[in-house]
Amino acid sequence: MSAAFAPRAAVIGIAGTSLSCAERELLQALPPAGVILFQRNCADRAQLKALTDELRALAGARRLPILIDQEGGRVMRLRPPHWRALPSAGAIGRLALADRAAGCEAARLLGRLIAHDLREVGIDVDCAPVLDVATPGMTEAIGDRSFGSDPALVAELAAAFATGLTAGGVAPVVKHVPGHGRARVDSHFALPVVHEAGAVLREADFVPFRALRHAPFAMTAHLVFTALDPEHPATTSRRLIAEIVRGELGIQGILLSDDLAMQALSGEPAARALAALEAGCDLALYCPGRLEDTRAVLQAVPPLAPSLQARLDGIMTALAATPVEPFDAEAAEARLLSLLAGPVA
Repeated sequence: MSAAFAPRAAVIGIAGTSLSCAERELLQALPPAGVILFQRNCADRAQLKALTDELRALAGARRLPILIDQEGGRVMRLRPPHWRALPSAGAIGRLALADRAAGCEAARLLGRLIAHDLREVGIDVDCAPVLDVATPGMTEAIGDRSFGSDPALVAELAAAFATGLTAGGVAPVVKHVPGHGRARVDSHFALPVVHEAGAVLREADFVPFRALRHAPFAMTAHLVFTALDPEHPATTSRRLIAEIVRGELGIQGILLSDDLAMQALSGEPAARALAALEAGCDLALYCPGRLEDTRAVLQAVPPLAPSLQARLDGIMTALAATPVEPFDAEAAEARLLSLLAGPVA
């Protein structure tokens, strides 16, 4: 494959429920490493499967990763009436406090149900689970997306959720490394600055990420940790990514930035993408689907290095080959709801 048509080191969003001619031309000329979908892209099952089929056809022989944020609770891009309503991580965490085994079963069922819904419409990477440890006063941007305030329990429930996803042929993305639970402002609108000492972070926030370090994908946080790098958010911090994310935490998976359009960051989209890659992210994530900004990002970022392309292809090939056993989604959903209605009723 020539460098001109090699996948670029970016995952991008698209504007609507089908590709425009201009989007189609862009994705052929400057193919992204992957595409992420949002509620604006998802009308119903038939439409969404047609969209993912078209995206994959444009990628040719390469298995294009198609991502989405489907966590359960309020962060669900596939929503009723066309898709099932599912509980939040916080609800499962509360169940686990009353009955740890029931909580773990519920987390695994949640992941398996989400995988079922995603796989049938051609989506194979879920930007979940959230590994952020809850703290008093944390921003509602995380809120009940967290499994709770006990780092070991968060790790256990997140691992069960990831197991459910994987069993259904969907890859998890653990987020937001090295932890978003101490943010007091929403990084969609401002840059959070965390002042806790490194020892505090290591005893709590880092624990779930260390436990799930073998996940195939991880996503960074747009937070400044003054004890780790007082000048740069994690997403654009060479020091933090090298020493903490890759070093101390041992994160081995492909590292995505969080959405580079968030206002925690400054600069033009292309400059943000380059800063994330230069800091050590493998893929720059740019979600809004604004054509000219997306074009600028894809033009700015380099083609995937052969070693990274091989790693990504390996993950996607393994997913496509995953033998998904017969699964009764209705029975699993009923069991999940019965678990949640039990000890916490």
